[in-house]
Parts: sequence; structure tokens; C-alpha cells
Amino acid sequence: MSDADRGSSQIPAKVGTVLVTGGSRGIGKAIALRLAREGAARVAIGYLRSDSAAEATAAELQALGSEAVLVRGNVSSKRVIEQVTALGPLTALVHNAASGVARPALETDIRHWDWTLNANARAFLQLAAATAPQMAPGASIVAISSLGSSRVLENYTLVGTSKAALEALVRYLAVELAPRGIRVNAVSGGLVETGALEHFPNREEMLRMARERTPAGRMVTPEDIAGTVAFLLSPAAEMIRGQTIIVDGGFSLPA
Repeated sequence: MSDADRGSSQIPAKVGTVLVTGGSRGIGKAIALRLAREGAARVAIGYLRSDSAAEATAAELQALGSEAVLVRGNVSSKRVIEQVTALGPLTALVHNAASGVARPALETDIRHWDWTLNANARAFLQLAAATAPQMAPGASIVAISSLGSSRVLENYTLVGTSKAALEALVRYLAVELAPRGIRVNAVSGGLVETGALEHFPNREEMLRMARERTPAGRMVTPEDIAGTVAFLLSPAAEMIRGQTIIVDGGFSLPA
């Protein structure tokens, strides 16, 4: 496969292991496949429920020449954190797994809060704490966020709050891990049409608005997010630290 076919990011994963949480489908799958195409020797994907989806993604990763490792379970659980630690030193950690309750603020309760914040923010901190001590200089951590971290979106109270916490952690970890030679950043995507939208009662309205008001003329795809992640993992992004890169085709720009 030529360099043109593989892409031009040249991530330093060619001899290492990368972990993509929520990597069996949607955006996470696109990221995992992109990193395999970039030459990652071993790609571990975390997933929660669907063995069939994870096994199908693993087969695609293997076809691209990467060893595939499946990590099943709640990403914030002690058991999964132990499995991640057992992977050994990571070249890259991409925290894409996300969950949450899609309801107006006054229709949520403490259980919804705990579930959403744990899955989206606490898990990221736990994963970083488990993997960073084993990472070599040049390794990178990327978290996947969303526009709801800074904008008010309907039914997005808890998820948006958890993503805001996620982005704050990115900034703090970027400073704390810089002396170790580890970069930490986030990618915030615009609306991407994946299975995750099925949980929103206003799904069709969200899609219509995204198509109509995106200056780029199309919606963001999982591959758009994956390309930005690959860039942040590459040596070209050496001096990007603690930043949230917005990939939304300009959706968030108009008043």
C-alpha cells in the first residue's frame, strides 16, 4: 500500500498499540480503521454490548494488517480498566465511548447524572491514569467531544455537561502529562449521522437543521473525525496541546 493510499499523517503507531474506546461502530470504528490504515501494529477496541459488531470490526482491522484486540464492558468499570492496563504501553489512547440520558434538565435525576458523567468524563480520567504511566514520550491521548459542551442543544443537558467536563480534563491532563512527552487533545464533531442519534426524540429535526445550516454543504462524516484524530496523533501536531479541534463544516459559526 502506498503512502498516498495510507494517508499522510504518519502516526507513530506503526510499531505500537492503540486503543479506541467505543471502537466497534460509528465514529469509533472509523477511527480504528483509519489508524489501522496508518499502520498501527495492534488496535484494541473497547465496546459495551454487540459482540457481532465488534467481531466484524476486528475482521476489518485484521484485513488491514493490524492485530485486533477486543475489550468488552463498561469503560468506567474496574474490570475494563484492568484489561486496558494489561494491554501494555499504548502509543495512542482515543476515548470515543459515550453514553447518556437524552432528556430536558428537569426530567433527569441523580442516576442519570452519575451514568452520563461516569461514562463520558470519569472514564476518561481513569483511562488516562491507567495508561499514561506506561506511555513513552511521543504518545498521544485524544478525547472525542461534541458541540454540546459549549452550546445549548435540546435534550442534551447531561451529555453536554459531561463533554464540558471532558474538555476541561483534556486541558489539565495536557499540562500535567507534557513533561512525560505525552500530548492530550480533543476533537469536537458536529452532528454525525450514526446510531447514537436514535436515542434523541428530535432526531429528524436535528438532521434537517444540520443539513440546512452547515456552510460546507454536507454533514460531518465519521471519516472526517477520524482524519482529524490521525492528524493529532501525528508528529505534525507536536505543538498542539490541550486543544479542542472543532470539526463541524462551519455549523457552529452562523449566529
